[in-house]
Amino acid sequence: MSHAHPTHADHHGHDHQVPATLPALLLTLGLTLGFALVEAAAGWWSGSLALLADAGHMVTDAASLGLAGLAAWLMARPPSPRHSYGLGRAESLAALINAVAMLVVVALIAAAAWGRFQSPRTIDGLAVSAVAVVGLVVNLVVAWVLARGERDLNVRGALLHVMGDALGSVAAIVSGLVIWTTGWTPIDPLLSLLICGLILSSSVGLLSEALHTLLDGVPGSLPLESVGMTLARVPGVTEVHDLHVWSLSSKRVALSAHVRVPDLLGWPETLEALRRAAQTLGIEHVTLQPESIAQTVRWGARPAPHAGHCSHSHPHS
Repeated sequence: MSHAHPTHADHHGHDHQVPATLPALLLTLGLTLGFALVEAAAGWWSGSLALLADAGHMVTDAASLGLAGLAAWLMARPPSPRHSYGLGRAESLAALINAVAMLVVVALIAAAAWGRFQSPRTIDGLAVSAVAVVGLVVNLVVAWVLARGERDLNVRGALLHVMGDALGSVAAIVSGLVIWTTGWTPIDPLLSLLICGLILSSSVGLLSEALHTLLDGVPGSLPLESVGMTLARVPGVTEVHDLHVWSLSSKRVALSAHVRVPDLLGWPETLEALRRAAQTLGIEHVTLQPESIAQTVRWGARPAPHAGHCSHSHPHS
């Protein structure tokens, strides 16, 4: 399918091969899920809430890594008649689900911790610390593998789970050592609540960013007024209005706008200059509609005010 009209400037240099992050996600998925089963059994045997919470957290890690892998595969799919932009939004959707899942985990751990305050139980502190040390090593290996790859929103969501679980392992280690040396069991639910607070902060931030992207929000690094003025400064441009900027994925930003020019004879050159200006801002997908001042005057139309309205005066010799 080709575009016959000259008003559309779109850079199609996007690679739809399987992303390099997919093998890393699958590897870390296997490591995480395997150890989660070991940790759950150890937590049940030792009676440690911190260890059981960490095991439950690792299960959600595995789910988040599987979801991230699925999103990475979907993002690599080429555009289709049903999804003309491709499936880049799968990244944001996976991050949203991961963030919500983390909030659910935090609520469940907090409820269990409150129950432990009400009904303390005997805990094998030494066994808890030993298993948690192995869990921490597994989490650090998984985090290292993920951090070496691309840091898109999708991987950040999975990495959030893994780092939260690493903190859970640290809490379980400290909890086990304190109980082993002092016998003070309230440290177990106390540290669980502390980790909940740390995870909650990161989860809310990721949730906010994912929602912003899914709702076609303007990327924070590209203020709308700044983008409009950059385009309006291009020679041959009188005014830019109906400007819209949104994210297709964490790496692809789209822009559409109406551009008022003195006449349409020089539009091809102006269009190319506008495309280059957008590229300097990191915007590759650009759709522009030209409007001739001469036509506006001849037709007697008075332009209505629009959101994203930017104008720039050029000196004439």
